[in-house]
Amino acid sequence: MTRPRTCRKIEFQPDVTYFKPKGVPLSCLEIVELTIEEAEALRLKNIEGMSQIEAAEKMNISQSTFQRTLSSSYQKISEAIIKGKAIKIISE
Repeated sequence: MTRPRTCRKIEFQPDVTYFKPKGVPLSCLEIVELTIEEAEALRLKNIEGMSQIEAAEKMNISQSTFQRTLSSSYQKISEAIIKGKAIKIISE
């Protein structure tokens, strides 16, 4: 049996939930889904400039969980940029 997931503290609700390449209709694009947790991890690390330890504490998760979340978000965004896909931010 797996451990129950801890409640993550999210202080960010995006005004925009889709990003896509210019000039290509959304209906023609593949979509990469970025969770709100991944977006919050990006915000804390890259916008707020927090260390991984500080950001993990703020989100109420372990540093290793924060690192996995951040790595996942970087991979998804990189795929979207390199392969010309849309990004959708979802709330789970």
